[in-house]
Amino acid sequence: MASLARNFTIRNVLLAGILLMLAGDFMFALNDAMGKWLVASFSVGQVVLIRSIGAFFVLGPMIANQGASKLFQMERPVLQLLRVVATTLDTGLFYAAVVYLPLADVMSFYMAGPIYVAALSHLLLGEKVGWRRWLAILVGFCGVLIILKPSSAAFSLSSTYALIGSIAFGFAIILGRRLRGTSDTTLVTWQTIGTLIVGGAFTIGAWRATSALDFGAMLLLGVVSCAAHLMITRALKLAPASTLAPLHYSLLLWAVVFGLVFFGDVPSPRILVGSAIVVFAGMFIFHRQKVVETVVPPENVPKGVN
Repeated sequence: MASLARNFTIRNVLLAGILLMLAGDFMFALNDAMGKWLVASFSVGQVVLIRSIGAFFVLGPMIANQGASKLFQMERPVLQLLRVVATTLDTGLFYAAVVYLPLADVMSFYMAGPIYVAALSHLLLGEKVGWRRWLAILVGFCGVLIILKPSSAAFSLSSTYALIGSIAFGFAIILGRRLRGTSDTTLVTWQTIGTLIVGGAFTIGAWRATSALDFGAMLLLGVVSCAAHLMITRALKLAPASTLAPLHYSLLLWAVVFGLVFFGDVPSPRILVGSAIVVFAGMFIFHRQKVVETVVPPENVPKGVN
């Protein structure tokens, strides 16, 4: 009887983790759609600045609970700074890309996050990557090239933003793995401060008066992003990352839906084919990590760039 009760509890905990992951992904996709709507009327710097301020509505109570002094008790300050730079690039370039590209196109680049992480883990962390995963990495890069379509006629600055931003996202994940001893509150607070400073710098000479509705929407952007991050963080504490990781590709589905409903964007066959290759390669990498009994750290799960 005790064994049945324990199994029932485990199933409920796993279900809670799965539901939180799906809800967090939906929130991230909603955040991305809101961001695309806002950067159509305001500069990327202004959106990022006010968004960062909004995030402190969520972070404020967390900082108070942890203690502000702990924000300065950081391991490896240089790596902390590099992570802030990477996450700031990740966020800023994402919004710069969606100014001109459909959500699904930009998100397709970011879905390659696990592929970049697998490659960078070998190069920067010395982690062993078998030939099967190297093959999946190469296939995934082929998918990225299909999405990018690197020709003189089709190569665009916005595609470059998305590509560089997604690579910065991969570096941020690797740095996060090196900084596991730092609390989520500290990590998220400093990366938010980084985006706030850079957003403020880029608003100089580009500030546009906002209505109460627009200002509120930008603040809400930060709240939604932080809430999504917290949902996914909690999900990863309730269920194995290898179970949750494939669910994160629902972001691409929501990007297609929101792009179609709100912006009338229909993904081209090239984007769909490239995305399918990237998702297949990413899921195979997660599968091989599970097979070889390599624990998939929480940071390996691709989160929204925001």
